[in-house]
Formats: sequence, C-alpha cells, structure tokens
Amino acid sequence: MDQPRRGAAGATEFIVNDPGDVDGDKFKVGEQAWYTHFRIGRVAPERYEGSQFPEGADALDEFFCQMTPNTGNYDEALFGKALSAVLADVKAMTGKKSIYITHSQGGRVGWATDAENIAAIIAVEPGFGPFPGSPEYQKFLDAKVPMLFLFGDYILNGPEDIQSTGFWQSVLAQCLDFAEHYNADGGNAKVVYLPDEGITGNSHFLFQEKNNDVIADYIAGWLKTINL
Repeated sequence: MDQPRRGAAGATEFIVNDPGDVDGDKFKVGEQAWYTHFRIGRVAPERYEGSQFPEGADALDEFFCQMTPNTGNYDEALFGKALSAVLADVKAMTGKKSIYITHSQGGRVGWATDAENIAAIIAVEPGFGPFPGSPEYQKFLDAKVPMLFLFGDYILNGPEDIQSTGFWQSVLAQCLDFAEHYNADGGNAKVVYLPDEGITGNSHFLFQEKNNDVIADYIAGWLKTINL
C-alpha cells in the first residue's frame, strides 16, 4: 500500500534553504540521518558487516531518491478510512479479503484500517503494534486477523552509541509484548527477528535487499501455515 499524501517522486537534487535568498543556499535533507537510522551503516557509504544492502554508488543514489516528501498533513484516521475503502473495493471485485502488507510508518496506517476485509497482516518493521486493550487491538482480535511481524538485522546487535539502536530495540520489544497478549487472548501473531531464523544482514528495507527472495519465501511459508 502507498500512503496517501506521500509523493511518488523523489526529492530534487538540491533544496533551497530559504526561497527568499536569491543566492540559494542549497543542501540535501536527511540523507545521512536516514542511512544511519534505518541501519544500513554508520556513515554512508559504509555498510555494516554482512549487509544485504546493494553495493555501489548507483544503488545508494537510487535509495536516496526514494526519500519522498509528504504532500499534505499526516492524518492517520483519514488514511485508514481511505485504505479501508480500497480493501472493501478489492473484496467487492474479487470476493476475497486482502493480505495487507505494511511497512514502517505505513504500519501505523495499517492499524487504523478496518479489519473486516483483511485476511492477514504482514507488518514489516511497522514502528509499533497495537497496544493491548486499545480499540485497534480489539478490532483485529475480534476479526481473528493473523499477523506476521518481520524485523531485520542490527537491532539487538546494533551499535550501542547510536540512538536509533535503542529505538529499534524498543519497537521490537513492544511488538513482542503485543504478540504475547494477542496470542494469550486467542489471536495469532508471530514476531520474527530474522537473524534468529538465520537470515542476516538486513536493514529497515528488507524487500529491496539482495536476499529479498529468501524473505519472500519465508512470508509465503508463513501464509501456508494459516491456509492462505
């Protein structure tokens, strides 16, 4: 799913710092911050040992081009309503519920989406899971929606002096807590830290990396276990 109000085009090569400045102080925004926060490496273009992120300047340039702007305010309730309508249309056209794949901030939109037309959720590093006892938690539990959470590498073994390491550790812990409560309440949730499955070297962008076929096979295998 694409997030509503998230532009499809990448950022321009240069961004004007002050539009009123005719000299045009220009800079690229956020590239190093994203590279570090999303666990590709400490400082671009260096990658962590064993990284599955594609090598070379061309791959790195394409990655940075993906850092796209929002074209409006982030409105989770509105986005959830919009994607609920999309899934309802899919059900009307196919007669089947959707396997709903979300990623990163899009995971939050996934939790805001109605559960009635969702066959399963695959949440790729979603930022957090629904909090036990919350309305979001209860609607998925009532609809018996099975969930698979996937997390890449360099989280439990990430550099301790980088703030984002602690962030991702807290996200993983919260999703594990969600799954424990969800399963205890009769739901079906599985949280996978991929290195525990022998799948190593992945950043926040599992689906773009050299072993994405291995991860796709893992997802397909899980879907078979729930008869999808």
